[in-house]
Amino acid sequence: MENFDYLAPRSLTEAYAALGSGRTSLMLAGGTDVIVQLREGRKQCDQLIDLKHIPELMSYGFAADGTLEIGAAVPLAQLYEDPEVRRRQPALCDAATIIGGTAIQSRATLGGNLCNASPAADSSPALIALGALLVIGSDRGTGEVPVEAFFAGPGRSSLQPGEILLQVRIPALGAREGAYYHRFIPRNEMDIAVASAGVRIGLDESDRIVSARVALGAVAATPLFVPSAAEALIGQPATRETFEKAGAAAAAAATPITDMRGSAAQRKHLVSVLTVRALERALERIREAR
Repeated sequence: MENFDYLAPRSLTEAYAALGSGRTSLMLAGGTDVIVQLREGRKQCDQLIDLKHIPELMSYGFAADGTLEIGAAVPLAQLYEDPEVRRRQPALCDAATIIGGTAIQSRATLGGNLCNASPAADSSPALIALGALLVIGSDRGTGEVPVEAFFAGPGRSSLQPGEILLQVRIPALGAREGAYYHRFIPRNEMDIAVASAGVRIGLDESDRIVSARVALGAVAATPLFVPSAAEALIGQPATRETFEKAGAAAAAAATPITDMRGSAAQRKHLVSVLTVRALERALERIREAR
């Protein structure tokens, strides 16, 4: 590991000033990825900027309209241990509870997981399915971007120099909406997804699907939003046959590679299976809430 300066700004103003200093910077939200990358020489920087001392990035809560607003440096464990978050956004907890082990989750963050931009990350497909927006800030102001537009390639996000991911905003689920995140791993815990699927569906009073979002992980160069799978669902009854059509559409959209964790053919098959199972479990959540 090469030498670098450690900075712990207490405000966004201080953080933006550090980013504008002209030095090569990396940001630390939880540190569970970036410290390993620095130690192994996969990343270098002149200064490491710790975001965990900035109050806005360490807070979360529900807005008046039910949107869950999460600071980019809030630990995952703090979210899934909150009974209200578990009740109102269970699909977020599906992902948050399987990102590493318990010790990792006490430090790791949604912001860090997103900015690491791994195609196999667990938070990304779940948040895409949930329709989350990301708040990006710089000394020029703030803006919002859909999660699915945040990824530029393996390990690369759309953040520009001087920008910081400030907040994740997840819209409330409606009374007849459900969501679920599901992945396949070769071991029982603390492994990287071979394939994954996140879904969100909404039903009318006759159990016909009126809204849908489907997202995949570990089967493309970036986490993948799949509108064609949603199109196979909308207007159709919430049945196994409908779900299988969406699974087929998801598999058709996937462009996986073969590596030591699985073949491209296996991943294509898994995408279909995981999408169907996630849809079935999202439907179960809707019915359980009645």
